[in-house]
Amino acid sequence: MTTMETSGRVEQYELDNGLRLVTAPASTGQVASVNLWYGVGSRHEVPGRTGFAHLFEHLMFQGSGNVAKGEHFDVVERLGGDINASTSTDRTNYFETVPTHALDSILWLEADRLATLREGMTQEVLDNQRDVVKNERRQRYDNQPYGTALERILRLAYPEGHPYHHSTIGSMADLDAADLDYVKSFHKAHYGPDNCVLTIVSDLESADVLARVEKYFGAIPARDFIPETPDPTLRAPLGGPVRDSVSETVPAAGVFIGFRVPAYGERGHDVAQLAAAVLGQGQGSRLYRSLVVDRPIAADDGGGSADILPFRYTDSLLLVNMLAREGVAGDVLEQAIREEVAKLASGITDEELDRARAVLEREHLHSIASPSGLADSIGSCTQLLGDPELAYTWPERWADVTAEEVRAAAERLLVDDNMLVVRFDPESESAAETLEVEAEADAAADAPRG
Repeated sequence: MTTMETSGRVEQYELDNGLRLVTAPASTGQVASVNLWYGVGSRHEVPGRTGFAHLFEHLMFQGSGNVAKGEHFDVVERLGGDINASTSTDRTNYFETVPTHALDSILWLEADRLATLREGMTQEVLDNQRDVVKNERRQRYDNQPYGTALERILRLAYPEGHPYHHSTIGSMADLDAADLDYVKSFHKAHYGPDNCVLTIVSDLESADVLARVEKYFGAIPARDFIPETPDPTLRAPLGGPVRDSVSETVPAAGVFIGFRVPAYGERGHDVAQLAAAVLGQGQGSRLYRSLVVDRPIAADDGGGSADILPFRYTDSLLLVNMLAREGVAGDVLEQAIREEVAKLASGITDEELDRARAVLEREHLHSIASPSGLADSIGSCTQLLGDPELAYTWPERWADVTAEEVRAAAERLLVDDNMLVVRFDPESESAAETLEVEAEADAAADAPRG
């Protein structure tokens, strides 16, 4: 029996197999945005098996029991639609936007790969997509200036063995160790209708959408077991300042500073979002005005230098990152950032708070302006917080936060004991020359003697 709950602008249903369906009206007619949030991300991985949630983001497009490799992409593109996927710590997300008349085709494709993906999975497919992910890691992380910053930040912020200690991309060694049986077991353990929120934003009546979803998804059985999730509890304070210093080929010194803040969904997280906006979002922010315009020692990146890395099930991270201007040392920039962050504890003005609210609200409204963005936000709020209406009402959470709350949060959280620092400094010419001399000496020692 399907259960239903109506609330404001959305309608929620739960099928007998546990699938949660949320429907909402589209702002533009004749399109349907389909968004699936599966409750599996990198936090569900265990040591030695990292990168599997992200690997599945790729494997889900490589064919199933009734769909050939690449056909899912081909169908959507022939329909003139958009398609993509993403992975985070807490979920894996698949989404398409197509003309309304193509909704049935998309639902069939999504239901088929949920039910029969393992039937189409072969060693060849696994080997191919593993290589794709490894190349992605090389391009986006290992061979990119500052590319390993996030991995280094997470390793400092969360202790070894904690489910947020590693990034979604995983390690080369773990990807190499992936075997077909384990990959299939990972899909069986995490990909079930009872672990999915399906959001459909369209111009169709909700009853019509429900009937279509029941037709394609209703017969898929729920998982026969639910795997234990690694414990995300943090049992000790950060004990900072902790740091990781890197000397490599980067165009300028880069400073990344992080602080643990309350989990996504808590009021303390909303307060921290406003603190981040005051500190480093937009050209009216403190960091931009002080370090880009007034001094200036930081490069102009458009004003986006402070934000929150939101985690639902453990402490989130408020991150500040800036690159030095040419000729400015990393020590100088780091000290200036830390001084500016510390000033927040002395208080903020109502004008600054109003500007911060406006910045956050503008970004939120922009994110839900399209049917695709709205579907994603609804899926997020449903999967992580159990309240799809938050997709529309989230700005209300910032409305009654006071300047004193922001100041007190800064005084409590943005302190050395709760701070991590990741620094990238350009290799000095002298160091490079030393390495070159050593390499020449090694080559001479290894050369055959006449």
